[in-house]
Amino acid sequence: MFTAVTSPRIKLRDGRHLAYKELGAPREEAKFKMIYIHGFDSCMHDSFFFHNLSPALLEELKICIVSFDRPGYGESDPDPNRTPRSIAFDIEELADELGLGPKFYVIGFSMGGQIIWSCLHYIPHRLAGAAMVAPVVNYWWRNLPAKLSKEALSLMLPRDQWMLRVAHYAPWLTFWWNTQRWFSIASYISCDPSILSFQDKEIFSRLGFNDLNQGYARKQGEYESLHRDLMIGYGHWEFDPLDVQNPFKNSNGSVHLWHGDEDMFVPVSLQRFIISKLPWVRYHELTGSGHFFPSLMVDEIVKTLFVGED
Repeated sequence: MFTAVTSPRIKLRDGRHLAYKELGAPREEAKFKMIYIHGFDSCMHDSFFFHNLSPALLEELKICIVSFDRPGYGESDPDPNRTPRSIAFDIEELADELGLGPKFYVIGFSMGGQIIWSCLHYIPHRLAGAAMVAPVVNYWWRNLPAKLSKEALSLMLPRDQWMLRVAHYAPWLTFWWNTQRWFSIASYISCDPSILSFQDKEIFSRLGFNDLNQGYARKQGEYESLHRDLMIGYGHWEFDPLDVQNPFKNSNGSVHLWHGDEDMFVPVSLQRFIISKLPWVRYHELTGSGHFFPSLMVDEIVKTLFVGED
């Protein structure tokens, strides 16, 4: 467990704390207020929208970005009772504590993108708009065809398939499975470059892979950060995203999903099926792109969500 806290934090109703940081216009002056949700094995400091958004656009649109450590990561307290439902209400409470107003935008990357479904389901009345960027898909969502899920899962490396199956079918074994040394450790946790697409490798080669924040992200231990993330993300959900209703039937907002067709973390076939059932989600499929394409098009994503430019 960590002792020193260096970031501002809010206190939730249940006594837990969430650490956060802000970028851009002051909250009281901002035209657009956005909460960014980070991905797996990451933290509030690992935001493409902090590091790659042009200062000119930030100033032009008067954007206030709030990024936070999800429960168990960085300097946010763990939530042993975390569910897909609870994280949505954590986000709502964060917005209220910071005075973001009755409605705000949410953008999530990877596993953070998956959490956007929870926001759309549980707090739709609080959203001004939402963007899922390369969102993780749970292979066991009940409305996904079993054949499609099986085919998509088979595209993963065998060790990663085992990691996900353990997280789903035997969550109590997740810690042991990901710390034992008899079998190869999952590539998600070992940061194995073999799971990167050609574009992803180019991005890391050009921009560099910044793992300086990994120690910060995991400072409370891998169980409360990585392993609980797996158990929640690939566990049994109380709802199915394919049942989610359009929160913007009056066209007073929009929901977007960006995905690369060469994403080796989340097979694109799953997103195509989901979008076929939810035509109100505006889908942007990127040819030749992998999982980390957001670093190349942050301004475009933000403009599309906030002002409708595509």
